[in-house]
This record gives sequence, C-alpha cells and structure tokens, in this order.
Amino acid sequence: MLDVFIGYDPQEVVAYHVLCQSIVEHASQPVRFTPIDLPSLSKVFRRAPSNAQSTAFSFSRFLTPYLAGYAGWSLFIDCDMLARADIAELFALADDRYAVMVCKHDYTPRDTVKFLNHPQARYAKKNWSSVMLLNNARCAALTPEYVEEASGLDLHQFNWLADEAQIGDLPLTWNWLVGEYPYAPEARIAHFTRGGPYFAGYEACDYADEWRATQARAMAAAGRLL
Repeated sequence: MLDVFIGYDPQEVVAYHVLCQSIVEHASQPVRFTPIDLPSLSKVFRRAPSNAQSTAFSFSRFLTPYLAGYAGWSLFIDCDMLARADIAELFALADDRYAVMVCKHDYTPRDTVKFLNHPQARYAKKNWSSVMLLNNARCAALTPEYVEEASGLDLHQFNWLADEAQIGDLPLTWNWLVGEYPYAPEARIAHFTRGGPYFAGYEACDYADEWRATQARAMAAAGRLL
C-alpha cells in the first residue's frame, strides 16, 4: 500500500479530486489517500492562520509523519498537481540513508503575486516541500507541538533536521513547476504552482488540456453512478 497525503484546501477542492484521479489512473500498486484537511486535525493542531500562507496546508503538511505513526515511507504532495506517471516509481526511489527526499529546485519565482492574489514568497529551498517522500521514523522531530510553534522558514527549509545531508534528491521531473520550467513531455508530476487551469488567467498553461481531460473522465465516471 502506497500512503499518499495530499494538501486539501477549500479553494482548490476540484484540484484535490483531479489529482487523486490522475494518480489512480497511472498506479500499478494500491494507493491510500489521506487529505491534510485542517478541520479534521482540530484536536491536535491549532496553529492560527498566517497572512503569508497561500494554502490551508502550508504548515499542516509537516504533520504527515505524525499521521503515519512515524513508520514506513509516505508521500506528501500539494493538491495543485497532475500525476503523469506511476506513483509507484516515485516510491521506488525511497532511500533509507535519508530522512526526506525532495526535488531540489534552484530558482526564484518570476511573480510577486500568484493565484487568488496570494503573495508569492521568495526564500531558499522554495517548493522543496511541495513533494516530500518522507522516511517517517526519521522525522520524529515533526510533532504536532513543533509544527504548531516553528516558524514557516524553519519548517520549509528543513531546519528540523540535524543537517542537510539527511535530505535526498529526487529528479525534478517529479515536481515540474509549470510556468517556471518549460514544457517537458517527460514531466512525471506537473505542478501548477503559479495557478492551476481551474483559476481565471491560467486556463491555457502547460498541461492544462491534460488536467481538463482527467477532470472530464472523473466527472463522466461519477455521472454514470447517478
């Protein structure tokens, strides 16, 4: 069973479901989805929202190891993505030498504002935490108490690890930043980080037609059940 935790945001409900559909369509192994949804975490996580965060799961994503019981490997992934390959291939890259494995982007966002007029923050390791393959037992520092109190930069820059040697590399194709990187047929996961095809102004972005086709298949399947 592949454990996949997905950031859930009320502003992007359709994105969550289309991402799940795209993962299922390519999966060669069973997948278990867990939405990182703030209301369902209210008994253990009470961090107040910040004006700087652009999604509801900006900080709660780091509860993934806790939710997995600090055991095994889990994948955290933002909802504004489209899987274009078998997620089992990503799990196959898990390497026990590391506490977490990410796509190590080295870029500066071109925008100062992104979807829904959210500010586009600039900081080192930007977007590293949007796809994280987590070796849960080695992420014991990520308790609910720590995630509630730590600064955003400490969380997203992986300062909860003893050193950067515990961060392994994943190929950038597993977190291909749409609009920041050129179109690539080999992209395994397309990440609509600037804004997805479901937002005004981003309807014609790269991979948008694939996203809409996936949405249509999900809706058609749902329609047959009604």
